[in-house]
Amino acid sequence: MSDSPPPPADLDLRLVRCFTVVAEHLHFGRAAAALHTTQSSLSRQIGSLEHRLGARLLDRTPQGSRLTEAGKVFLPLAESLLRSADRAAARTRAAARPSGITVGYAANLIVTPAVRELRRRHPDADVRTRHLGWSEVSAALLEYRVDAAVARLPFPTDGLAVVVLYDEPRELLVPLDHRLAGKESVTLDDIADEPLPRAPDPEWDAFWRIDPRPDGSRAPDGPLMASVEDKFELVAGGQAVAVVPICSGITGLRPDLTTVPLEGVEPSHVALATRAGDTNRLVAAFRKAAQAHLTAPPAASP
Repeated sequence: MSDSPPPPADLDLRLVRCFTVVAEHLHFGRAAAALHTTQSSLSRQIGSLEHRLGARLLDRTPQGSRLTEAGKVFLPLAESLLRSADRAAARTRAAARPSGITVGYAANLIVTPAVRELRRRHPDADVRTRHLGWSEVSAALLEYRVDAAVARLPFPTDGLAVVVLYDEPRELLVPLDHRLAGKESVTLDDIADEPLPRAPDPEWDAFWRIDPRPDGSRAPDGPLMASVEDKFELVAGGQAVAVVPICSGITGLRPDLTTVPLEGVEPSHVALATRAGDTNRLVAAFRKAAQAHLTAPPAASP
Protein backbone atom coordinates (compact mmCIF):
# COMPACT_ATOMS: atom_id res chain seq x y z
CA MET A 1 0.00 0.00 0.00
CA SER A 2 1.35 3.46 -0.90
CA ASP A 3 2.24 5.81 1.94
CA SER A 4 1.99 8.88 -0.27
CA PRO A 5 -0.35 11.63 1.01
CA PRO A 6 -3.76 12.03 -0.62
CA PRO A 7 -4.02 14.63 -3.36
CA PRO A 8 -5.12 18.10 -2.22
CA ALA A 9 -8.87 18.66 -2.11
CA ASP A 10 -10.22 20.60 -5.08
CA LEU A 11 -12.55 22.93 -3.18
CA ASP A 12 -15.40 24.66 -4.95
CA LEU A 13 -15.94 28.02 -3.24
CA ARG A 14 -19.64 27.84 -4.04
CA LEU A 15 -19.91 24.66 -1.99
CA VAL A 16 -17.84 26.18 0.81
CA ARG A 17 -20.19 29.16 0.95
CA CYS A 18 -23.19 26.82 1.09
CA PHE A 19 -21.65 25.08 4.08
CA THR A 20 -21.11 28.36 5.98
CA VAL A 21 -24.74 29.31 5.44
CA VAL A 22 -25.96 25.95 6.75
CA ALA A 23 -23.58 26.32 9.70
CA GLU A 24 -25.05 29.75 10.40
CA HIS A 25 -28.67 28.58 10.38
CA LEU A 26 -28.11 24.96 11.53
CA HIS A 27 -31.21 24.14 9.53
CA PHE A 28 -31.25 23.02 5.88
CA GLY A 29 -34.64 24.54 5.19
CA ARG A 30 -33.74 28.02 6.41
CA ALA A 31 -30.31 27.81 4.77
CA ALA A 32 -31.87 26.79 1.45
CA ALA A 33 -34.23 29.76 1.64
CA ALA A 34 -31.32 32.11 2.34
CA LEU A 35 -29.44 30.69 -0.65
CA HIS A 36 -32.53 30.73 -2.89
CA THR A 37 -32.27 27.02 -3.62
CA THR A 38 -34.05 23.82 -2.64
CA GLN A 39 -33.26 21.60 0.34
CA SER A 40 -32.53 18.64 -1.91
CA SER A 41 -30.10 20.66 -4.03
CA LEU A 42 -28.41 22.06 -0.92
CA SER A 43 -28.10 18.56 0.56
CA ARG A 44 -26.39 17.35 -2.63
CA GLN A 45 -23.96 20.28 -2.54
CA ILE A 46 -23.03 19.65 1.10
CA GLY A 47 -22.61 15.96 0.28
CA SER A 48 -20.31 16.86 -2.60
CA LEU A 49 -18.19 19.07 -0.33
CA GLU A 50 -17.97 16.33 2.31
CA HIS A 51 -16.90 13.84 -0.36
CA ARG A 52 -14.15 16.18 -1.56
CA LEU A 53 -12.92 16.73 2.00
CA GLY A 54 -13.26 13.12 3.02
CA ALA A 55 -15.06 14.14 6.21
CA ARG A 56 -18.63 14.50 7.43
CA LEU A 57 -19.31 18.11 8.36
CA LEU A 58 -22.94 18.07 9.50
CA ASP A 59 -25.29 15.72 11.28
CA ARG A 60 -29.04 16.08 10.84
CA THR A 61 -31.25 15.78 13.92
CA PRO A 62 -35.03 16.07 14.45
CA GLN A 63 -34.40 19.61 15.72
CA GLY A 64 -32.26 20.68 12.76
CA SER A 65 -28.56 20.17 12.06
CA ARG A 66 -25.37 20.30 14.08
CA LEU A 67 -21.71 20.53 13.24
CA THR A 68 -19.57 17.44 13.61
CA GLU A 69 -16.11 17.79 15.16
CA ALA A 70 -14.73 18.01 11.63
CA GLY A 71 -17.33 20.66 10.80
CA LYS A 72 -16.31 22.74 13.82
CA VAL A 73 -12.70 22.64 12.66
CA PHE A 74 -13.58 23.44 9.04
CA LEU A 75 -15.99 26.35 9.71
CA PRO A 76 -13.45 29.08 10.68
CA LEU A 77 -11.13 27.87 7.91
CA ALA A 78 -13.99 28.06 5.41
CA GLU A 79 -14.88 31.59 6.50
CA SER A 80 -11.24 32.65 6.21
CA LEU A 81 -11.04 31.04 2.75
CA LEU A 82 -14.10 32.96 1.55
CA ARG A 83 -12.76 36.25 2.93
CA SER A 84 -9.46 35.64 1.15
CA ALA A 85 -11.29 34.91 -2.09
CA ASP A 86 -13.34 38.09 -1.76
CA ARG A 87 -10.19 40.13 -1.10
CA ALA A 88 -8.43 38.55 -4.07
CA ALA A 89 -11.33 39.44 -6.36
CA ALA A 90 -11.51 43.01 -4.99
CA ARG A 91 -7.78 43.61 -5.37
CA THR A 92 -7.85 42.25 -8.91
CA ARG A 93 -10.75 44.56 -9.83
CA ALA A 94 -8.87 47.49 -8.27
CA ALA A 95 -5.75 46.68 -10.29
CA ALA A 96 -7.84 46.57 -13.46
CA ARG A 97 -9.14 50.07 -12.63
CA PRO A 98 -5.95 52.11 -12.05
CA SER A 99 -7.69 55.33 -13.09
CA GLY A 100 -10.45 54.93 -10.50
CA ILE A 101 -10.96 55.66 -6.82
CA THR A 102 -13.84 55.15 -4.42
CA VAL A 103 -14.04 57.55 -1.48
CA GLY A 104 -15.91 56.41 1.60
CA TYR A 105 -17.41 58.75 4.17
CA ALA A 106 -19.13 58.23 7.50
CA ALA A 107 -22.35 59.78 8.81
CA ASN A 108 -22.65 63.58 8.77
CA LEU A 109 -19.23 64.10 7.19
CA ILE A 110 -18.90 66.02 3.93
CA VAL A 111 -16.27 65.01 1.38
CA THR A 112 -17.71 66.95 -1.56
CA PRO A 113 -15.12 69.77 -1.73
CA ALA A 114 -12.22 67.31 -1.94
CA VAL A 115 -14.05 65.06 -4.41
CA ARG A 116 -14.86 68.03 -6.65
CA GLU A 117 -11.22 69.13 -6.55
CA LEU A 118 -10.04 65.63 -7.44
CA ARG A 119 -12.43 65.48 -10.39
CA ARG A 120 -11.30 68.94 -11.53
CA ARG A 121 -7.64 67.96 -11.46
CA HIS A 122 -8.22 64.48 -12.93
CA PRO A 123 -11.15 64.85 -15.34
CA ASP A 124 -10.58 61.41 -16.90
CA ALA A 125 -10.58 59.58 -13.56
CA ASP A 126 -13.50 57.46 -12.36
CA VAL A 127 -14.17 59.04 -8.95
CA ARG A 128 -16.94 57.45 -6.90
CA THR A 129 -18.26 57.98 -3.37
CA ARG A 130 -19.79 55.53 -0.89
CA HIS A 131 -21.44 55.99 2.51
CA LEU A 132 -20.00 53.82 5.29
CA GLY A 133 -21.46 52.75 8.60
CA TRP A 134 -19.42 53.82 11.63
CA SER A 135 -18.28 50.24 12.28
CA GLU A 136 -17.20 49.26 8.74
CA VAL A 137 -14.50 51.83 7.89
CA SER A 138 -11.48 49.58 8.38
CA ALA A 139 -13.08 46.54 6.74
CA ALA A 140 -14.23 48.57 3.73
CA LEU A 141 -10.65 49.72 3.11
CA LEU A 142 -8.96 46.36 3.68
CA GLU A 143 -11.55 44.58 1.53
CA TYR A 144 -11.02 47.13 -1.29
CA ARG A 145 -14.62 48.36 -1.22
CA VAL A 146 -13.23 51.89 -0.88
CA ASP A 147 -9.76 53.34 -1.46
CA ALA A 148 -9.96 56.23 1.01
CA ALA A 149 -12.31 56.94 3.89
CA VAL A 150 -13.15 60.04 5.90
CA ALA A 151 -14.49 59.03 9.30
CA ARG A 152 -14.35 59.77 12.99
CA LEU A 153 -11.82 57.98 15.12
CA PRO A 154 -11.62 55.57 16.83
CA PHE A 155 -11.65 52.70 14.35
CA PRO A 156 -9.15 49.82 13.83
CA THR A 157 -6.05 51.19 12.07
CA ASP A 158 -3.96 48.03 11.50
CA GLY A 159 -2.82 48.01 7.88
CA LEU A 160 -3.97 51.60 7.35
CA ALA A 161 -2.34 55.01 6.97
CA VAL A 162 -4.31 57.57 8.98
CA VAL A 163 -4.05 61.35 9.15
CA VAL A 164 -6.28 63.58 11.29
CA LEU A 165 -7.94 66.29 9.18
CA TYR A 166 -9.58 68.34 11.95
CA ASP A 167 -11.12 68.16 15.41
CA GLU A 168 -14.74 68.60 16.46
CA PRO A 169 -15.72 69.58 20.02
CA ARG A 170 -18.22 67.19 21.56
CA GLU A 171 -21.60 68.08 23.03
CA LEU A 172 -24.43 66.43 24.90
CA LEU A 173 -27.59 65.33 23.08
CA VAL A 174 -30.77 65.45 25.18
CA PRO A 175 -34.54 65.58 24.61
CA LEU A 176 -36.13 69.01 24.70
CA ASP A 177 -37.73 68.40 28.10
CA HIS A 178 -34.52 67.18 29.77
CA ARG A 179 -33.34 68.97 32.93
CA LEU A 180 -30.10 70.03 31.19
CA ALA A 181 -31.73 71.35 28.00
CA GLY A 182 -31.09 75.06 27.52
CA LYS A 183 -27.98 75.27 29.73
CA GLU A 184 -24.98 77.21 28.42
CA SER A 185 -22.75 74.18 28.98
CA VAL A 186 -22.43 71.00 31.06
CA THR A 187 -19.59 68.91 32.48
CA LEU A 188 -19.16 65.20 33.12
CA ASP A 189 -20.21 65.84 36.73
CA ASP A 190 -23.61 66.97 35.44
CA ILE A 191 -24.18 63.62 33.72
CA ALA A 192 -22.48 61.37 36.27
CA ASP A 193 -25.70 59.39 36.79
CA GLU A 194 -27.10 59.65 33.25
CA PRO A 195 -27.11 56.41 31.20
CA LEU A 196 -25.50 56.61 27.75
CA PRO A 197 -26.27 54.23 24.85
CA ARG A 198 -23.76 51.40 24.49
CA ALA A 199 -22.10 50.45 21.17
CA PRO A 200 -20.96 46.91 20.20
CA ASP A 201 -17.40 48.03 19.44
CA PRO A 202 -15.44 48.40 22.73
CA GLU A 203 -13.12 51.19 21.55
CA TRP A 204 -15.94 53.22 20.00
CA ASP A 205 -18.08 52.62 23.07
CA ALA A 206 -15.35 53.83 25.44
CA PHE A 207 -14.68 57.01 23.45
CA TRP A 208 -18.26 58.14 22.95
CA ARG A 209 -19.40 57.25 26.48
CA ILE A 210 -16.16 58.63 28.00
CA ASP A 211 -15.75 55.39 29.90
CA PRO A 212 -13.93 55.35 32.24
CA ARG A 213 -14.19 58.96 33.35
CA PRO A 214 -11.03 60.93 34.22
CA ASP A 215 -11.54 60.13 37.90
CA GLY A 216 -11.70 56.40 37.14
CA SER A 217 -15.47 56.07 37.61
CA ARG A 218 -17.49 54.13 35.04
CA ALA A 219 -20.11 55.65 32.77
CA PRO A 220 -23.63 54.42 33.60
CA ASP A 221 -24.79 51.76 31.14
CA GLY A 222 -27.62 52.63 28.79
CA PRO A 223 -29.41 50.46 26.22
CA LEU A 224 -27.36 48.76 23.50
CA MET A 225 -27.67 50.46 20.11
CA ALA A 226 -27.08 48.97 16.68
CA SER A 227 -27.04 52.22 14.69
CA VAL A 228 -26.80 55.98 15.02
CA GLU A 229 -30.54 56.20 14.37
CA ASP A 230 -31.11 53.92 17.37
CA LYS A 231 -29.13 56.39 19.49
CA PHE A 232 -31.39 59.27 18.45
CA GLU A 233 -34.53 57.33 19.27
CA LEU A 234 -33.20 56.22 22.67
CA VAL A 235 -32.41 59.83 23.58
CA ALA A 236 -35.71 61.20 22.27
CA GLY A 237 -37.56 58.54 24.25
CA GLY A 238 -35.88 59.60 27.48
CA GLN A 239 -33.95 56.35 27.95
CA ALA A 240 -30.51 57.93 27.73
CA VAL A 241 -28.46 60.99 26.86
CA ALA A 242 -25.62 60.82 24.32
CA VAL A 243 -22.30 62.45 23.54
CA VAL A 244 -22.10 63.58 19.90
CA PRO A 245 -19.79 65.66 17.67
CA ILE A 246 -20.74 69.33 17.60
CA CYS A 247 -21.04 69.36 13.79
CA SER A 248 -23.35 66.35 13.57
CA GLY A 249 -26.43 68.32 12.46
CA ILE A 250 -28.70 66.06 14.51
CA THR A 251 -31.06 68.75 15.73
CA GLY A 252 -31.84 69.71 12.16
CA LEU A 253 -33.07 66.16 11.57
CA ARG A 254 -34.72 65.67 14.97
CA PRO A 255 -36.55 68.79 16.25
CA ASP A 256 -37.42 66.85 19.43
CA LEU A 257 -33.73 66.86 20.41
CA THR A 258 -31.32 69.59 21.45
CA THR A 259 -27.62 69.81 22.26
CA VAL A 260 -25.59 71.42 25.06
CA PRO A 261 -21.83 72.13 24.86
CA LEU A 262 -19.86 69.56 26.89
CA GLU A 263 -16.87 71.06 28.68
CA GLY A 264 -13.65 69.33 29.72
CA VAL A 265 -13.61 66.41 27.26
CA GLU A 266 -11.31 65.52 24.37
CA PRO A 267 -12.68 66.52 20.96
CA SER A 268 -13.72 64.09 18.24
CA HIS A 269 -11.07 63.54 15.56
CA VAL A 270 -12.09 63.45 11.89
CA ALA A 271 -9.49 61.46 9.95
CA LEU A 272 -8.61 60.32 6.45
CA ALA A 273 -7.66 56.65 6.22
CA THR A 274 -6.13 54.80 3.28
CA ARG A 275 -4.44 51.42 2.90
CA ALA A 276 -0.83 51.52 4.07
CA GLY A 277 1.53 51.47 1.10
CA ASP A 278 -1.18 52.13 -1.50
CA THR A 279 0.57 53.51 -4.60
CA ASN A 280 -2.56 54.58 -6.50
CA ARG A 281 -1.81 58.13 -7.68
CA LEU A 282 -5.45 59.09 -7.17
CA VAL A 283 -5.25 58.10 -3.50
CA ALA A 284 -2.28 60.45 -3.07
CA ALA A 285 -4.14 63.17 -4.97
CA PHE A 286 -7.25 62.75 -2.82
CA ARG A 287 -5.15 62.89 0.37
CA LYS A 288 -3.75 66.24 -0.78
CA ALA A 289 -7.23 67.53 -1.69
CA ALA A 290 -8.70 66.36 1.62
CA GLN A 291 -6.01 68.08 3.68
CA ALA A 292 -6.56 71.29 1.75
CA HIS A 293 -10.37 71.32 1.54
CA LEU A 294 -11.78 69.22 4.37
CA THR A 295 -11.51 71.40 7.45
CA ALA A 296 -13.68 72.02 10.50
CA PRO A 297 -16.93 73.79 9.56
CA PRO A 298 -17.21 77.31 11.00
CA ALA A 299 -18.82 77.54 14.44
CA ALA A 300 -22.47 78.52 14.46
CA SER A 301 -23.27 82.08 15.45
CA PRO A 302 -24.64 82.48 18.97
